[in-house]
Amino acid sequence: MKNVLEHTLLACAAVTATLSATIVPAQAADDTTVVLVHGAFADGSSWGKVIPLLQAKGVKVVAVQNPLFSLADDVSAAKKVIDAQPGKVVLVGHSWGGAVITQAGDSDKIKALVYVAAFAPSEGETLGTVGKDYPVPPGVPSLKPDAAGYLTLSDASYAANFAQDIPAATARAYAATQGLFPAKAFDEKITYAAWKTKPNYYIVASNDRMLSPDLERAFAKKLKAVTTVLASSHVPMLSQPQKVADVILAAVKR
Repeated sequence: MKNVLEHTLLACAAVTATLSATIVPAQAADDTTVVLVHGAFADGSSWGKVIPLLQAKGVKVVAVQNPLFSLADDVSAAKKVIDAQPGKVVLVGHSWGGAVITQAGDSDKIKALVYVAAFAPSEGETLGTVGKDYPVPPGVPSLKPDAAGYLTLSDASYAANFAQDIPAATARAYAATQGLFPAKAFDEKITYAAWKTKPNYYIVASNDRMLSPDLERAFAKKLKAVTTVLASSHVPMLSQPQKVADVILAAVKR
């Protein structure tokens, strides 16, 4: 009986070890967490196609939900997530999120910054003036203010200017998730530029109709960033998620 019991316990242990090896995903090379910061006229779901690609590589990912009340509020939201991570952080920002990570990326935890068709202002600059030397992108005049000074994009403009390279029905679904964006945020000055002291990556969206592709190229040059150019709309993370994930993974592995 004793031998039978011992054999049974050994067999159970072997099965447990096999199951553990099966269900535990491959781990990333280190303890780096990717923190994703969405832009205006979007929420954390805008990263929904990139997140599983990163997780499949064993990378921990957290998407910040910006309150979109002000730059200070969004920076505070990002910093809370950064501070909660046990190890290094690759901080990723899309569009308006680029301003957020520029201001929020001062922690020693930040391993690299990744800008995805994003603003990358310098100290003292505002988003309302940073692109003054470039033509107004086609989608910007379609921004609709309400009586309280918050901006939104219509479903039609979302499909035509924000996400013109994904199916129209999908674009309408994402348009339904957009948060109200305060127009006053375009006048808020950046007081800290994290990109000056961090390794930088930049994805230029060459068919962007919300942020000038030439301005994006200028940002990338200023940051001395590892630069990837994608023939995409303002949302390459939705239209070309694997290529965006590849850039983020390169930052994780550096």
